[in-house]
Amino acid sequence: MTGTRARRTVVSVGVSAALACVTACTGPGGSDGSGDAAPPAASAGSTAPSASAPPSSRPPAVTGPSADALRAVERATGRAGSARVESTTVMGSELSLDAAGALGWDAGLTGTLTITYTGGTTAETMRRLGTTAMEARYLPDAYYARMGDAFAERLDGRHWIKYVYEDLEELDGGAGDDFAEQMRNTTPHRAVKLLLTAEDVRRVGEETTRGRRTTHWSGTVGGATEQTVDIWVDDRDLLVKKVERGRTKTGEMTQTAYYGDYGVAVSAERPPAADTADFKELLASQGS
Repeated sequence: MTGTRARRTVVSVGVSAALACVTACTGPGGSDGSGDAAPPAASAGSTAPSASAPPSSRPPAVTGPSADALRAVERATGRAGSARVESTTVMGSELSLDAAGALGWDAGLTGTLTITYTGGTTAETMRRLGTTAMEARYLPDAYYARMGDAFAERLDGRHWIKYVYEDLEELDGGAGDDFAEQMRNTTPHRAVKLLLTAEDVRRVGEETTRGRRTTHWSGTVGGATEQTVDIWVDDRDLLVKKVERGRTKTGEMTQTAYYGDYGVAVSAERPPAADTADFKELLASQGS
């Protein structure tokens, strides 16, 4: 493999890892419910799908008792500060993955997830390079993806890729700015914010979810593509389950996530600098 081709492969995998990390913790719709998560551009001159206004900037469509109930969920889940998370995500033919770990959101996104690739073209690319699962560490200023030993051989033995949010914001096309904003503002109650912008929100009824009595809410969110959002809430107004469904350019997308153990202690250590490659530097090397 030539040096140029090797660098392009490294960058391509870096973008794939970025997509997996953001999808695992924000959901397949990103921040806007558009159905397309927006990873950083693969080169300084390329672009990724643009995002419309995030839910927090849209006027609320829900009013009355439904709005009051959903805002109570938003407040309670936000105040909890952290939770254990399990999710399964499918993004058409591009990517399928499972994720599990603990995330905190009191002072920026923090925590650790184990992400396992289960299908799709992205998973096949990663498998060819010896990676079927990776660890993602989220810190307030950046997040890190740990790759396998085979991929580390292409990075002078370094196993981690670092994605600094400020660097992502500087990427051309605006995609990096949207991407960084998604990562900074990720919390479980993002789904509640989405529902508050829907015009057809309805209380489906009472259901048992993982042994807990919950209230099921559902609605349709507009955007680049239409998306349905369902949430299940317990008697403490805490989110127990979330399902998002829609379409991407490569087919149907869905994410099912479960939340529990609210208030759990969360930690994420910054990997050793000597074992870490910076994504911005990888992009620069592609053009050299």
